[in-house]
Amino acid sequence: MLRPLGTSAYVLICDHASKRVPAELNSLGLGEAELSRHIGWDIGAAGVTEALSETFDATAVLCNTSRLVIDCNRQSDARDLIPEVSDGTVIPGNAGLSETDKAERVELYFRPYHDAIEAVLAEREARGALSILISIHSMNPTLGGESRPWQIAVSSYRDRSLADALLAALRELGDIKVGDNEPYDLDPRVDYSVPYHAMRRGLAHLQMEFRNDLIADERGQVEWARRFRDALDAARS
Repeated sequence: MLRPLGTSAYVLICDHASKRVPAELNSLGLGEAELSRHIGWDIGAAGVTEALSETFDATAVLCNTSRLVIDCNRQSDARDLIPEVSDGTVIPGNAGLSETDKAERVELYFRPYHDAIEAVLAEREARGALSILISIHSMNPTLGGESRPWQIAVSSYRDRSLADALLAALRELGDIKVGDNEPYDLDPRVDYSVPYHAMRRGLAHLQMEFRNDLIADERGQVEWARRFRDALDAARS
């Protein structure tokens, strides 16, 4: 967790911040090259989250386990909660898991992350602090041979109040292509984090996607965090 006493209304979360696989899982049978791909984590998302936490003085909760161990943004019945295959890559360490094995992954790696988010939001709620949840993700520039032209994208569901204002502010910049539920929407039947922590409470929220070729290094992460910050400030002014 970053800045647990942050003064900002924003609470940042990053579901796929890490490619770490606990030692006892033996890298899930994969090499470092596979774990470093987008299947293992959201490339650059942690750096953007860290930069935003600093610039806003915002509390941030980052998951420290690879999405291949368990995807912390998936409902419990999702097929890819613990994927056996991801983007064409077989995950040997996830093959044939028993229900006990799966429940252990939930208890060890899924629940602690979400308990940490819950603790932050509950504490803020108890003292009457405004909370706006922002979930940070990254996306590949291509998928299945199809190019993704959006440098940044907003995923939303029914409450589009903040999303629409942010989309307008991002488009006002004039030099980027912004995705509106492209390439991903926010689907409560699939996504877990924003629906559970924000929508359930009626909190304002955003789920963001940054194209990972633009945020693969610190310079890009700081630049796109700045662009996002400026647009969000304009959206809420």
